[in-house]
Amino acid sequence: MAEKSFGARCAEALERRGPLCVGIDPHDDSLREWGLSVDVAGAERFCMTLVEALAEEVAVLKPQSAFFERFGSAGIALLERVVSAARQAGALVLLDAKRGDIGSTVRAYAQAYLDPSSPLAADAVTVSPFLGVGSLRPMFETAEEHGGGVFVLALTSNAEGITVQRARRKDGRTVAQSIIDEVRTLNEGAASLGSMGLVIGATVSDCRSQTLPPGRQKTYGITHTGPSSGETAHDLSGLNGPILVPGMGAQGGKPSDLRRVLGSATKYAIPSYSREIARQGPSVEALRTAAMTAVDACREAMRA
Repeated sequence: MAEKSFGARCAEALERRGPLCVGIDPHDDSLREWGLSVDVAGAERFCMTLVEALAEEVAVLKPQSAFFERFGSAGIALLERVVSAARQAGALVLLDAKRGDIGSTVRAYAQAYLDPSSPLAADAVTVSPFLGVGSLRPMFETAEEHGGGVFVLALTSNAEGITVQRARRKDGRTVAQSIIDEVRTLNEGAASLGSMGLVIGATVSDCRSQTLPPGRQKTYGITHTGPSSGETAHDLSGLNGPILVPGMGAQGGKPSDLRRVLGSATKYAIPSYSREIARQGPSVEALRTAAMTAVDACREAMRA
């Protein structure tokens, strides 16, 4: 077992470097904005510049696996280099893979992303629980064995997510609440911050007034002071685990949204920016300045 858990290392990094995760997403548009070719060579220049600028400064870097996989074996090799370089420079690496499966398959994913013997091994990984949180047990076990972390999707900002995540179970809880509850139990007894986290979008309240099919129309939302009329309350109390909050910056999320969305659980937040910071490149200094500005804004909002 690793000397320190991911939760302990994450808490230390957030305290020392500030509450910030920066995505490394070699998206076509981002490469073009930097004047780079949309191929592995352009992606490498983009990613390694971000690593150079930020890996010694921010708490968490988050490569999005899909943007590497699309280049085939050369893209996976680049992802290995990005993960290794970022970790060696001192950043925690959260691999955004959103994997979810069952049995031996999810165990193989766990070995790929969380076993130190793998060239793709990161500090933590994002997973999808919609085959059942229990199906992810091999991921949780591998993380515990090697001091890794797992971030489970719970409430996402996309409009399509509402039909699954906010659907009601027979016990009255939403699917999202049942996921939150199961992750909470995984962190019980953790000496410091637990290593099992959630993913909750910065703009989830934008889903409050979606139009559903006839007979299923209802207003949904997330609240932490108790449900008001037409709202579904999601209880994050006692989570004791990190909460990745994507959608900050270019996707519309603001530091002031953190407390509105998470309530008293804001103390667990890891706000995540991607294009908002990346578009300041390719200047290393400009990237660092943008990241530090985001850290200051999020820290102030979380202390409010």
